[in-house]
Amino acid sequence: MFFPFSWIFEWFILDSNPVDCFFQGIVGACGIAVLCNLIRVYNFIQTCSDSGTETESKQSSSSSGTVLRGKWTTSLQFWSLTVLLSLVGSRVSSLIVLEFSLRAVSTWATARLDADGRGIDLLLIQSQFTLGCGLSCALGFLHQGAPHSSLSLFLAAALSWALASVSHSLWSHVARLYPLHSTEHHCGKCITLLASGHTILASLQRAVVLVFALAAVASTATVYDHFLSQKDALKFWTPLTLCYSILVVYIQEDQQRKPGAEALFHTVVLRLGALLVLMLTVGNWSDVLHVLITFLGEAVSLLPSQDLLKAVLQEEEYARLR
Repeated sequence: MFFPFSWIFEWFILDSNPVDCFFQGIVGACGIAVLCNLIRVYNFIQTCSDSGTETESKQSSSSSGTVLRGKWTTSLQFWSLTVLLSLVGSRVSSLIVLEFSLRAVSTWATARLDADGRGIDLLLIQSQFTLGCGLSCALGFLHQGAPHSSLSLFLAAALSWALASVSHSLWSHVARLYPLHSTEHHCGKCITLLASGHTILASLQRAVVLVFALAAVASTATVYDHFLSQKDALKFWTPLTLCYSILVVYIQEDQQRKPGAEALFHTVVLRLGALLVLMLTVGNWSDVLHVLITFLGEAVSLLPSQDLLKAVLQEEEYARLR
């Protein structure tokens, strides 16, 4: 009678109890929410600083309407990401983090050579679901074997919830009132953003790099324990790693050739398709299922982020014309 439930539990949650996985999913979803809210605050401030008063008023009213209309969709996205991040196992999360870290290093090196920040800005938008996987993977690694892991993860989830609420409140305030308050100088929040809002993106990049550095350590340990500790495993993984590195270079070149959302979604399909083939080769069926869940997670993260992608492309066009 209970066999199907144990089978489902075995497929979805392999290395932790459901409560811990749920708290890790909340932390990951909160991290994604903070990232998106602060990027939207930065983009709105930059747009207001480059526009006239009339344009700012129109943007303020339209952004206010977007915030009001999008409240239920934001909640739906948050809880969907929480569930999906809770279901993705640590094995697949670790591979996703390591693959994305490799591509991030490649993009950073290319951006430095080309003196162009577009690649890094786009990478920050693409890192949403991977950032959630990195947070949940790092928390799972740090709390592995801890006697009170559920309590610690609950406290981490509560702190993450508070940070996400503050960032959402800041974005709502900026979208509605920043053009007015930045000119009248009556609001402490808007005055602070007017003076130091241009540093938000750089601070976000440093925070994301720190999270991925910690997640890469945890992911390396997880991958070694689950994939590389077997006898003769390196002989099998070495050619796979080389092939994957070549794919990363191809993705990088393809993204430079194709602008906009087309390149972004094409990159996601290539990345996760390659990971799916890898799991069909060296993983088990639960890993394959987790990769398919990752497809859903990437879609839930990127589809509502078209405004962020549009802002990056507009900034690139403005910089080119200037």
